[in-house]
Amino acid sequence: MPQELCPCGSKKADRYCCGIYLSGKKKPETAEKLMRSRYTAFYRGDVDYLIATLDPAKRQPNDHAELTKSIGKTKWLGLTILATQQGKKKDNTGIVEFEAVFQANELGQLHERSRFIKSNGQWFYVDGDILPGTVPKPKDPCWCRSGKKYRQCHGKK
Repeated sequence: MPQELCPCGSKKADRYCCGIYLSGKKKPETAEKLMRSRYTAFYRGDVDYLIATLDPAKRQPNDHAELTKSIGKTKWLGLTILATQQGKKKDNTGIVEFEAVFQANELGQLHERSRFIKSNGQWFYVDGDILPGTVPKPKDPCWCRSGKKYRQCHGKK
């Protein structure tokens, strides 16, 4: 029986990747693993996980309603981790830079440099800086993961 791959792009079976974190069986050991699991939570619409992994100092009373509304309008299509700084098992802070492709009213790309902290042995997302998206070269694969070259897909003028 084939195993479902994790939406985070790790190429691992979901139950051995982000699924173990979203189920509550284990906590992510690094900032990157938390980033990947939060992407998977967005992908699946797991609002409770997103709130539980948000820095408690950043939580707002309307988070659940706002996330539910946003998730209902967005289909997440792929995650690429571009860089990490610190965020390892023994660190207390970390930064993960990523790009995520999504479909809302139209196809889009989120490029963010996210900050994380570890408190009492658990990683939390703090906030992030939105960065300009990258534009692939004409012969590169399109960032929407269509399988086409960028010039034949979203690079058309």
